[in-house]
Amino acid sequence: MAFEITYEIDAKASDVLIDAIRVEQTIEFPYKLAKTWIQNEVVGQVVSKKEKDNKSVVKISYADELVGNELPQFLNLLWGNVSLFNGVKVTDINFPESFLNSFSGPRFGIKGLRHLLKIEQRPILMTALKPMGESSLDLAKMAKTLVEGGIDVIKDDHNLANQPWAKWQERVETIANAINKANEEFGTNAIYAPSLNRPTDQLIMAAKFAKQIGCKGLLVLPGICGFDAMRVIAEDNEIALPILSHPALLGSHVMNPNHGLSHAITFATLVRIAGGDFTIFPNHGGRFSFSLNECKSIVEASLSKLGNIKPISAALAGGMTVERTAEIVNNFGKDITILIGGALHDGDLLANTRRLRQAVESV
Repeated sequence: MAFEITYEIDAKASDVLIDAIRVEQTIEFPYKLAKTWIQNEVVGQVVSKKEKDNKSVVKISYADELVGNELPQFLNLLWGNVSLFNGVKVTDINFPESFLNSFSGPRFGIKGLRHLLKIEQRPILMTALKPMGESSLDLAKMAKTLVEGGIDVIKDDHNLANQPWAKWQERVETIANAINKANEEFGTNAIYAPSLNRPTDQLIMAAKFAKQIGCKGLLVLPGICGFDAMRVIAEDNEIALPILSHPALLGSHVMNPNHGLSHAITFATLVRIAGGDFTIFPNHGGRFSFSLNECKSIVEASLSKLGNIKPISAALAGGMTVERTAEIVNNFGKDITILIGGALHDGDLLANTRRLRQAVESV
């Protein structure tokens, strides 16, 4: 078996660029100086090439031995030195089953999340604690209100780190206690996911601390800490919590239509392999520029077959409002998460949260 990676390049580009891709992503050495067996078995081999909409769509096959079932080297093969070439976009990947089956993937997936949250069919509701500058106590009061209103998953805003007005450890413990007490008071099953926006040498320690003081989820920023760091957290049996993957820093992979990785690969495929149970990304029509088709591609890739790796919940975010609930569900189905943040605070927080819960249940 082999990895087959599909690239879109400018149709005017010569075969020199195609050869540069397959050589640069493997031996990074003058092709003519390599031994014959290396040219034939190590360097990527062109499987197909066709023209489409002024683009050349090129599929290159790479031996699975190049990766050795390790995520860092797969990412290197996928988007290493080729990321430095102009006008190259990765649009699809066919994986060896042996590679996919070597990863645990998400611990919970959609089915596990529904069981944990006791939600049978409707979409999951998520929100973020914000804005930066609020004290730990005020954020905890906010969290209690959100639990009362019917939110399922309450996460830190990804920018909440270790700022002086809400130090990380104090904030996480204060909010976790507030949410757990609110669950007891209101008979709910809300989970809190603090942001693991921590220095690398503190990541695992922070995740285990969050688990010990009663957090039921974790927000991870793989564009910042790395996809393999997220995998390590997801696979750690001493942590064993749902992982929310945040898109910070990943936008640079997708914003140029002629360069980078596809939306589906960036926000669904890589997140699933690295163990994310939720993948957060901006829905179309919000304050970001993702199109409806790009968002649909992410949702489809979150749910489609990927070896034995579980389907995950696509969390549509980025300036959403309660009024768009029906539209979101009609566009993407029920196995999603609706993430509404700042809009809930425009007026009465409890009333707006209850209105959101009623809206998703009525749909």
